[in-house]
Amino acid sequence: MTESAITPDAHTRGTPGFRRATGALFAAGLTTFMTLYCVQALLPALSFDMRLSPATSSLTISVSTAAMAIAVVPLTAVSDAWSRTGMMTLALGAAALLGIAAAFAPNFAALLVIRVLQGLALAGLQATAMSYLAEEVHRESLGQAMGLYVAGNGIGGMAGRLVADGILDLTGSWRWAIGAVGVAAAVCAVLFRLTIPASVRFVPRDPRPRALAAGIGRALPDSGLLRLYVIGFVAMAAFVTVYNYLGFRLIAAPFQLSQTTAGLLFIAYAAGSFSSAAAGRLVDRFGRPRVLIPALLITLAGLAVMLVPQLGAVIPGLVVFTVGFFAAHAVASGWVGGRSTALGAQGAAVYLFFYYIGSAVGGTVGGVAYSAHAWGGLTAYCACLIAVALLSALTLRRLRPATRRRTPDLDPAPDPDAADAQGKAGAGA
Repeated sequence: MTESAITPDAHTRGTPGFRRATGALFAAGLTTFMTLYCVQALLPALSFDMRLSPATSSLTISVSTAAMAIAVVPLTAVSDAWSRTGMMTLALGAAALLGIAAAFAPNFAALLVIRVLQGLALAGLQATAMSYLAEEVHRESLGQAMGLYVAGNGIGGMAGRLVADGILDLTGSWRWAIGAVGVAAAVCAVLFRLTIPASVRFVPRDPRPRALAAGIGRALPDSGLLRLYVIGFVAMAAFVTVYNYLGFRLIAAPFQLSQTTAGLLFIAYAAGSFSSAAAGRLVDRFGRPRVLIPALLITLAGLAVMLVPQLGAVIPGLVVFTVGFFAAHAVASGWVGGRSTALGAQGAAVYLFFYYIGSAVGGTVGGVAYSAHAWGGLTAYCACLIAVALLSALTLRRLRPATRRRTPDLDPAPDPDAADAQGKAGAGA
């Protein structure tokens, strides 16, 4: 059966197809965030080896996330016209090979170029994965499938940091560390290709730049979506800032931890996998505003606790901060998915753009704050960002439901089943 074949059967939980699809997408999410954020654990070593400031070394993360943000929208159109599984396989394979190549970068400029190319490659997966699940998984099983995909993201972010940190401790070289993550990503890419079911419910469509532009156009002027984009931008900026520079703080006085011990705190990242799933269940019970606002307050509380210069405060503070951020992101992205579907807009892609631009820009600016005023300056900077997110969330309590103005010559009438699926898919982004 070809990928363009149509079948009424979608994968449901408990079936072999569901297990293969979710397992493959778990590996894909693992690969993406392992590759993207492994260098976070290496920033102090990279800074020392190449004589860079903390903010400059953080560009290895910023350029990748910026490239991903810029490429995700056009690659969404390419995926619609070509192949879901083909796009994801190419993205994962290219990112893994580039990760191995990064170990041989002759200088910092070359390393940045490779990291840009990795971001472009990984955008192919980000632009495709949720659409694949929404098409191939039955809508009643989609929440669980998306939860496993997001769990792969969270565990990948943690695993990449821990693997890189462990190899750095064994070899003393960030090159060996980043190369090892590239090899691990290649293994995951092969597993993905061997297990992913063909996208039999996928119908290729010719690239339609006008329709894509119209969808983006509808996603920009809506005040509700704009406020959700702001939340994604500033919350991600604060999150990446904390994880970028916490290692610098912990290896200095008064903590003076080893690089390896400091890197173990990235285990706190796993808490996000649980909180994002829990947030989805709470939204079903209490509604989005009643979950989003407390999630941001929890994020702010964790940030405040980390100010205390004792490891007994920093560790629980980091866990609380991480739990709050992932819950807020799960709610905001799900809200974008549902509202975008009602508007017939490309809101999810635009949200991802702002989300990753927040990582790229906010994380580097946070390095400037850290260099100038140490952890206190970084905390003040992140607190301001989260306060902006909180104010935006408070204004969303009275947000009116969206209604779509359809342009007949650019897009077809919405399919209620597809709309329901896309709303659930957004909840796990």
